[in-house]
Amino acid sequence: MKKLILSALTFAMFSFFINCKNCKKPNEQSEISKNMENKIKELITVKLTTDLTKLTSKEKQMLPILIEISKIMDDIFWVETLGDKEKFFNGISDSLTKKFAEINYGPWERLDGDKPFVSSFGKKPLGANFYPTDMTKEEFEKLKDKNKTSQYTLLKRNDDKSLKVVWYHEAFKEKIEKAASLLKEATKLAEDEGFKKYLNMRAEALLTDNYQPSDMAWLDMKNNMIDFVVGPIETYEDGIFGYKASHEAMILIKDKDWSKKLDKYIATLPELQKQLPVDEKYKAEKPGTNSDLNAYDVIYYAGNANSGGKTIAINLPNDEQVQLKKGSRRLQLKNTMKAKFDNILVPISGVLIDESQKKYIKFDAFFNNVMFHEVAHGIGIKQTINGKGSVREAMQNTASAFEEGKADILGLFIVTKLIEKGIVTDCTTEENYVTFMAGLIRSVRFGASDAHGKANMMCFNYFENMGAFKRSGNGTYKVDFEKMKLAMNSWSKEILEIQGNGYKEKALKYLNESGIIKPELQKDIERLKNANIPKDIVFEQGKEVLGL
Repeated sequence: MKKLILSALTFAMFSFFINCKNCKKPNEQSEISKNMENKIKELITVKLTTDLTKLTSKEKQMLPILIEISKIMDDIFWVETLGDKEKFFNGISDSLTKKFAEINYGPWERLDGDKPFVSSFGKKPLGANFYPTDMTKEEFEKLKDKNKTSQYTLLKRNDDKSLKVVWYHEAFKEKIEKAASLLKEATKLAEDEGFKKYLNMRAEALLTDNYQPSDMAWLDMKNNMIDFVVGPIETYEDGIFGYKASHEAMILIKDKDWSKKLDKYIATLPELQKQLPVDEKYKAEKPGTNSDLNAYDVIYYAGNANSGGKTIAINLPNDEQVQLKKGSRRLQLKNTMKAKFDNILVPISGVLIDESQKKYIKFDAFFNNVMFHEVAHGIGIKQTINGKGSVREAMQNTASAFEEGKADILGLFIVTKLIEKGIVTDCTTEENYVTFMAGLIRSVRFGASDAHGKANMMCFNYFENMGAFKRSGNGTYKVDFEKMKLAMNSWSKEILEIQGNGYKEKALKYLNESGIIKPELQKDIERLKNANIPKDIVFEQGKEVLGL
């Protein structure tokens, strides 16, 4: 009996040794927890709420269903970006590390260049989980399957290690069917016919991966109070080719009063296209004028939309054919935008903007810069001028960063023109330029790992080279208004020409040389950290927060 007890004890001790050989020492574990606590403190929590009294009884009943669908999109995004979520979390013992991993959808810090913060993980795979991690570009190019570049397929391996293409609706069959069923359930509560049609068609899109008809239906909606962005949409997560779209969802409630103020801007798009500071061949396309521009409060983010820096405006759909035929919709996310302005942009300006120009930091200017960024996605050029196909196809993994860069600079160009014409009257050029500058600094704190970050850094470094701003000896930035306008026009021209010619190699050169945070700016960003200014926001959201 003693021998048996001793054997059991010996086995237990041996098992403990085996299981703990990778365990952290108490001091080391404490240091990890402290580090994670500090990282979490860099983010400020915002409650996602709005006035639900403006909704009808059926609209309120619909919200829990839409939240449930959103959670399914969240689960699919976890698979796309990482893989097995449950297995991943089982490998983490520290509770604060788990919390930070939840925020980042994995072990890579999205607002710090995707640096790994879980010791057992290395560099984030460029292709996330859309492709086999051992797949080479050459292997992909040799695969003879026209659907391999679709936004809605995964690349997997057969038993013989060869590549195969799997449609999203097959790869995520159970989850997709559940989401589609819930969308059908939501249609029974939809009182607006346009919204009802869209929900039905979006359910079908999830089941077939044919999203164009539902995109068209989404553009036709005009009077619905609730909006629901759902499905595979943005391609930022695919760092190899920029082909694959990630699943996400956002539930929005329209602010009709703010939306009325924005109606007049869409009609100006064709004229603004003609005035772009570039040769005629780069602005021959006609932007759709069936677009609309509205303000919303967001009440739920999920999946890709909830990862990394939080979205404060939307320009959709991304389908170039749909944009050219019917335009796009620009959704300004007012409550999220205001939260970032109050909690982040204003404090940043207090530290890094020259004292004489702090008076120019205004929410209306911030709102306009963000809004016209989204409007700018709809102008410029979608198809290359030399037969290379669409800009997205020609520029591959550089396409997203340059499209965001185009939207940044043409957004500033648009608001400048509209102020000059007396159409925008709620802010001045000076307010927009200084607020834009502060916004660039706010955004580059996210690092330069994603398309938005790279775009912001290219713009910042280009402006610096052109003398659009100067950094004083006390570490504050001052805009030179005349030089900033010149830099705005020349950077707009440069980007439109790169896109129009499909100059992928030139784009890569820009990204490698200018899409980076230089040491001096990095020191200034560290000052913001030392001043305890939040890096970004995270959300408290759901039925309980909304009182449903």
